[in-house]
Amino acid sequence: MRASQYHINTLKEAPAEAEVTSHQLMTRAGMIRKIAGGIYTYMPLGLRVLKKIENIVREEMDRAGAIELLMPIVQPAELWEESGRWTEYGPELLRIKDRHQRDFVLQPTSEEVITDIARNEIQSWRQLPVNFYHIQTKFRDERRPRFGLMRGREFTMKDAYSFDRNEEDAQASYDRMYDAYMNIFTRLGLTFRAVAADTGSIGGSRSHEFQVIADTGEDLIVYNPDSQYAANIELAEAPCLINQRGNADASMQKVATPEMPKCAMVAEHLQRPLTDTVKSIVVTAEPANEDESAAIYLLMIRGDHELNEIKVGKLEGFERGFRMATDDEIKAAFGCSPGYIGPVNPKAPVTIIADHTVANMSNFICGANEDGFHLSGVNWARDLPEPEVADIRNVVVGDPDPRGGTLSIQRGIEVGHIFFLGDKYSKALQATFLDTDGKPAVMQMGCYGIGVSRISAAAIEQNHDEKGIIWPRAIAPFEVVICPMGWHKSETVRQACEKLYQDLKNQGVDAILDDRDIRPGVMFADWELIGVPLRVTIGDRGLNEGLIECQIRAEGQTHKVPVENGTTYVLEQLQLLSRSK
Repeated sequence: MRASQYHINTLKEAPAEAEVTSHQLMTRAGMIRKIAGGIYTYMPLGLRVLKKIENIVREEMDRAGAIELLMPIVQPAELWEESGRWTEYGPELLRIKDRHQRDFVLQPTSEEVITDIARNEIQSWRQLPVNFYHIQTKFRDERRPRFGLMRGREFTMKDAYSFDRNEEDAQASYDRMYDAYMNIFTRLGLTFRAVAADTGSIGGSRSHEFQVIADTGEDLIVYNPDSQYAANIELAEAPCLINQRGNADASMQKVATPEMPKCAMVAEHLQRPLTDTVKSIVVTAEPANEDESAAIYLLMIRGDHELNEIKVGKLEGFERGFRMATDDEIKAAFGCSPGYIGPVNPKAPVTIIADHTVANMSNFICGANEDGFHLSGVNWARDLPEPEVADIRNVVVGDPDPRGGTLSIQRGIEVGHIFFLGDKYSKALQATFLDTDGKPAVMQMGCYGIGVSRISAAAIEQNHDEKGIIWPRAIAPFEVVICPMGWHKSETVRQACEKLYQDLKNQGVDAILDDRDIRPGVMFADWELIGVPLRVTIGDRGLNEGLIECQIRAEGQTHKVPVENGTTYVLEQLQLLSRSK
């Protein structure tokens, strides 16, 4: 490939709406161009990255025994009505009508379609197990698309779906996909973690996320640096930090705390540590039946902790969902404003749920259910009934790991997610087969997704500097760029560049020769921005000394190499780059 025959159009400035590094750099490097909110054209350089990611994903999926097909972007509403997600999925599901006023959706995912395929194509246990996958465009009508390819509306994903006779076989299929994903992200050259995760709206009972480690990641990963344990913070178990409840040796007193609705304010005013305070959060659980009234719950966590709403949503009584209580509901139940709520003598029946740590606290501080006042010296059993106890808080750095050691937290970007679905969709869509006993049985399913386009953005968030992108070799748009000094002036330079270029191409290296008539500084800046892993510079001055210059993008240092060793040196450096992650 010659640069003069390719499309390279870099920008000095990123658009104003580009908030994160990957969006800024992909736009400046000419890899994507915005056409509408959350919708982008992949320009030639960006498409090369996308295709390289797809190829690695495809090779590992094929190696794991999955079979590729291609499902449509437009799906009939009838399938989504069968699964129940036509009404459950929410506004992210883009619903459309054709000219006959029939309902369709632009697929955000493909569980319904693949299950329909399975129920029509699979009749016997002899056809199982099977795993179908495709790499296809998705559309989710995000309320606020942002961060470029990190959270767009239209994006590229790999979906795979396994079908098995029973749960034991399905778990084996899940494990194969877990191993395949580990291979995929290792080959992509990314630093990542596989973490236990919540199943979310997809459903199921077993789930892992694959997180690219990056300081700009939206997700928090809890992990033990001394073990293999890692989990999304939504799922990570928060241990009790107090082994045994202390004695109730302080009397309960009402203290004035005017204009102090926050635990930190109250702690400072009373000259007590924040860990002596309890934060009270009032939520309203949706009733199971329309004729029932909503239930009010008081959730209690220590003053220095944060509520984990995912954990709360899994508790008994919250199956239909919940929301934060309104000011009017709080006033009716507690007789005060938010900020002064407490568990002692509420005005109406309220279910109290305390975090494990709070349940073991003694002589603690909480709201007095009266504006401008708190209670100190509060104790369970003596001053109020024992609460229900549950894990409802987020883990914090330094929490003990129940398995041994202490927990740390780092940020990550979710690029892959696998689920064991069981019969959630196969039962709803009646995907059955004849088992060995000749009787119908429901297929057990697994679901496995990879955000192909998001990977490109996540790789940049993890690998960049002030000059631009630093691509891992496996997914760089080009592996090597040859930069001539005086291409249009020196026949010697042209011959040396052409020889190296042809030698590298013959060795299977994805190289580009920059034969544009531009200044060296502009040329170097372009390729540093684009992020090609290895640059070779060839000019008359170096050739007169029998040398060429090689620079590894990630290092920034220039190495002078004899001309006759150029190809060998480049191949060696590319091998080292492949092993560097």
